[in-house]
Amino acid sequence: MPASSSLRLAGQHALVTGANSGIGAAVAKSLAANGASVVVNYVGHPEAADAVVKEITDAGGVALAIQADVSQEDQVQAMFRQAIAQFGTLHIVVANAGIQVDAPFIDMTLAQWQKVLDVNLTGQFLCLREAAREFMRRGVQPDVSKAAGKIICMSSVHEVIPWGGHVNYATSKGGIMELMKSVAQELAPHKIRVNSIGPGAIKTPINHDAWATPEAEAKLLTLIPYNRVGEPEDIGQLAAWLVSDEADYITGQTIFMDGGMTLYPGFATGG
Repeated sequence: MPASSSLRLAGQHALVTGANSGIGAAVAKSLAANGASVVVNYVGHPEAADAVVKEITDAGGVALAIQADVSQEDQVQAMFRQAIAQFGTLHIVVANAGIQVDAPFIDMTLAQWQKVLDVNLTGQFLCLREAAREFMRRGVQPDVSKAAGKIICMSSVHEVIPWGGHVNYATSKGGIMELMKSVAQELAPHKIRVNSIGPGAIKTPINHDAWATPEAEAKLLTLIPYNRVGEPEDIGQLAAWLVSDEADYITGQTIFMDGGMTLYPGFATGG
């Protein structure tokens, strides 16, 4: 969709990590549909990133793909330099890239623990820090946005719901909660907004086995009072609103988008 003054993100430039599939791809496409130019970050499968870019540009938007491993400081800094060289600045950063490497706790190796923390938590730290540096350098552009910059951390319901068998993943998401809140507190005086989205069960490749068959989906729905599994587009639409001026007074918050999973449905008839 071509940018125009009627689009809530017109004239803004965004970077979305892990944007070649799943939630990241949906967020990138939603930001573009709302008028933003978008960097589609990926670490593997460049053809998937190129497909997201093509879908955006075919619809009249502006996008480019940049490869970077978010767990590596030099690659993150190079990605931000390239994005800023291309667009002049950035107004929106969505730290979405994340992985799961599951194992029973007593069998979990240090390498499995460290890999997930490196990507999911350190990766967000590195991206948030580079975003904040650029936002503070530029300051507020009142004709573009009320805020100097907007950051979304992609978290999970597992920042508050324990998850046995996935201790490294749940720990990374709990860490994201305090990372987001602490950074939001520090950066608010600079008119930089930092929030998280906490998806519940979403139909993405990372959890394909949990919803791919009718039997698996029925089991999953016992955890979702709203009785449907989420779609990546649900998260994309929320992200586009959350970084818009319509949400300008929101910072330091996790917005759970989970069909009620965090309502602990097991207590609806018990407890």
